[in-house]
Amino acid sequence: MTQPYSDRDQQVFNEHRNLLFSVAYRILGTVADAEDAVQDAWIKWSAAGRAQVADPKAYLARIVSNLALQRLRSTQHQRETYVGPWLPEPILTSGDTADDVTNAESVSTAMLVVLETLSPLERAVFVLKEVFGFSHAEIAEAVERSETAVRQAAHRAREHVRARRPRFTADRSRQRDVTERFLAAATGGDINTLMELLSPDVTLWTDGGGKVRQALRPVVGAQTVAAWFAAIGEVTYQGVEPADMNAALVEINGGPGVVFSGPGRVIATVTFDFDAEGRITTIHNIANPDKLQAIADGTTRDVRTP
Repeated sequence: MTQPYSDRDQQVFNEHRNLLFSVAYRILGTVADAEDAVQDAWIKWSAAGRAQVADPKAYLARIVSNLALQRLRSTQHQRETYVGPWLPEPILTSGDTADDVTNAESVSTAMLVVLETLSPLERAVFVLKEVFGFSHAEIAEAVERSETAVRQAAHRAREHVRARRPRFTADRSRQRDVTERFLAAATGGDINTLMELLSPDVTLWTDGGGKVRQALRPVVGAQTVAAWFAAIGEVTYQGVEPADMNAALVEINGGPGVVFSGPGRVIATVTFDFDAEGRITTIHNIANPDKLQAIADGTTRDVRTP
């Protein structure tokens, strides 16, 4: 039977809304799906016997985790048949997110790309354990698995991420400086400076989702990637003339990024991964218009962990 809810129940839920979105987004990698999971969590919360809930925060986090896991499983086929590389949907974040290295790393485009290679269960377990610090017992309840199964999934996920996501500690101000120089060089067609900023084996991943023309395979090597971006100021892109193209430095997913826009619309985002010296090792370019709505809305997301 549905329980009547009070203003206090609404207040409690709203207090944890950012946390719920933060969990769901890291599990799903898309804004709309994460928001749907949060809304579904509200429906379950408003119908629950809340007098029996000792810890609303943990209770709500378990609900949204389970909902996100279910949603992730249902989207697996769609992602497997996606045209070209599937990259996570970018979000605008605040300086508070970037200031905490662990926070910034956990929501970075590069980390979300690695999480995409895990099974849905491993991804949910990794996010809850390594990012939000839930116990194995709490996670077992959330994902409806035995504690043993959760421990095994956590171990597999941790080893998988460690192998594919080495930790670099390039200074945050250095990263921003390199991003600023990259932006100036790209818009100015300065291929020599671009070459200086890129690692020799830099890889560019582009996501157009079949909606706009993009490379369907990764573009590898400093010379090729530099030439790709040096053309920004010279060629028409998605019907936008170079003179009408605007490029702005913003914080995306916990780090410095670039938003390219034309008259009345966002065209693409670019985020970077850096090595210990601050050279760019990976570039993620998202141009699928379906994935740019959260950027176009201009909403800054608070995805810090508690």
